[in-house]
Amino acid sequence: MTTAIIYFSRANENYINGKKQMLLIGNTAVLAQKLSERLKLSSYQIIPKVPYSIDHEETVQKANREKQNASQVAYEAIEIDLKEVETVFLGFPNWWGTYPRVIATFLANQDWENKKIYPFCTHEGSAFGSSIQDLTKACPGAEIKTGLAVRGSKANHSDTALANWLLAYEEDQ
Repeated sequence: MTTAIIYFSRANENYINGKKQMLLIGNTAVLAQKLSERLKLSSYQIIPKVPYSIDHEETVQKANREKQNASQVAYEAIEIDLKEVETVFLGFPNWWGTYPRVIATFLANQDWENKKIYPFCTHEGSAFGSSIQDLTKACPGAEIKTGLAVRGSKANHSDTALANWLLAYEEDQ
């Protein structure tokens, strides 16, 4: 069985515990790195062709416009053939109650038939929002497994939560 870790993350200015802070590595990327190390798998980052602003407020407003317009957000090609992948760990921040539109575009470009998706997200209080339901609609034929939602401010300290979540994956193997 082939498994891949695919994620979108945004570094730069973020709100952490109610304060703006500069992040060198986005919170979702932190989780993806931890997953990659634990499972000894490569991870693949979805990178928008037009980067989001360093400024948090500008990014928030752009993300809201993208959601309202159901925008297709172009991204750089990732170097994996998903036809060969049976299980995907899919990571994203929760933006405006669901996954960002760059994830929606990625999902729409794939065939999800007979694949398992283990979603993981970072957030600052809204957990998955509607993203699990949205994944179910966007990925017909896929089995959406139990996900892991981690507060972005806790991403660096999420080892126990990650290990507990991975028990279900390990049982599936």
